[in-house]
Amino acid sequence: MDFRIELIPVTDVDRAITFYTENAGFNLDHDHQVSDDLRFVQLTPPGSACSIVLGTGITEMTPGTQEIQMVVSDINQAHDELSKRQAGITEIENLPWGDFVYYSDPDGNQWSVQAIPPKE
Repeated sequence: MDFRIELIPVTDVDRAITFYTENAGFNLDHDHQVSDDLRFVQLTPPGSACSIVLGTGITEMTPGTQEIQMVVSDINQAHDELSKRQAGITEIENLPWGDFVYYSDPDGNQWSVQAIPPKE
């Protein structure tokens, strides 16, 4: 069974593509205008087997309502990369269940990036 990160509701597809490719560092896999009412855009974070999909005519979800989490091996490296890309990343938050940074896309969809602590 595959589990995937999929639909991200946005108000402006081109603005979202710019944010996810330039600021969040995602790869643009597909951008296909199927019809006037349907545009399919797929983006994948570097090194991930999971992609996100956004576009027009894709979902009924309200933009800005998604909360998504990604896991990385090095929170400092992730923080540095997202800071350089001006993703609006927070400072690192150290919690017993991992180290986290957070950012939001232009529509307010929230992302958390976690480095899981080593097992004792």
